Amino acid sequence: MSPVAIQVRITRLAGEIGAEVGGVDAAETLPDDVVAQVRQALLDHKVIFLRDQRLDYAAQVAFARRFGELTLGHPTIESPPGQPLIEEIDSAHGVRANQWHTDVTFVDRPPAVSILRAVTLPPYGGDTCWANTATAYQSLSPELRTLAESLRALHTNEYDYAEQSGGGVGGRSARDEQHHREVFLSTIFQTEHPVVRVHPETGERTLVLGQFVKRILGVSPSDSRYLFELFQRHVTRLENTVRWRWAPGDLAIWDNRATQHYAIDDYGDLPRRMHRITVAGDIPVGVDGRRSTALRGESASYVTA
Repeated sequence: MSPVAIQVRITRLAGEIGAEVGGVDAAETLPDDVVAQVRQALLDHKVIFLRDQRLDYAAQVAFARRFGELTLGHPTIESPPGQPLIEEIDSAHGVRANQWHTDVTFVDRPPAVSILRAVTLPPYGGDTCWANTATAYQSLSPELRTLAESLRALHTNEYDYAEQSGGGVGGRSARDEQHHREVFLSTIFQTEHPVVRVHPETGERTLVLGQFVKRILGVSPSDSRYLFELFQRHVTRLENTVRWRWAPGDLAIWDNRATQHYAIDDYGDLPRRMHRITVAGDIPVGVDGRRSTALRGESASYVTA
């Protein structure tokens, strides 16, 4: 008896970004054509969501490998014991990603794809928002596109944590500050990226910004701040975003080359724990053909897990 063909269902969630993928069990060994459909949905919609998944560490790793070679969990944050490919995002340990960011842009080869599994969820709050950095670029006027394409920015994990988190509204807890200082900054990375990169698969032009930008290069500090805010506002305007309310068993997959995201910190001291695996990416290339340049910190051991 021949196996039943898998019917992949794609349901668009918002005007510019996001889709729910049905009919796919990420814990199974999926046929190549099904993986190809999921990957195409990811390229088309930038972030996709699979509900009711039954994954442990081994199954999440096996599924993630269908998208490419994997990185270590994080360049500076230690992974859970025996799970070196996981970054555990645990509110109890001072990890709350409530800043608009693209994952790990402070290294020269940021991840291509991130795959996040909900492990423990609060009874309310803790949603995550994603923004489309390709449509953000397209929303710029021709003159602003030309300006953005000419700029490069310094990205680093040594940023102003208190000012960036939550948009600077409210103080950060002592636990969060300690985790940032002692763990996240245990090794300092600095990388120069183009503000506009060319997506290696789709050819789209996307904005490379977010919380890890320390400054726009070649301009004064005040102009750097103004230019960053100008372009960043195009990324995060609400019409360019999608918001996901997590449920047990949910899996989110996003194209890290074409998105930013923000985990909303509105659940107090309630537990929230997520497991993220990342697929290794390439060195970004600007419109002018110039590649990103690592200035400080060695990322090879992280990227080539």
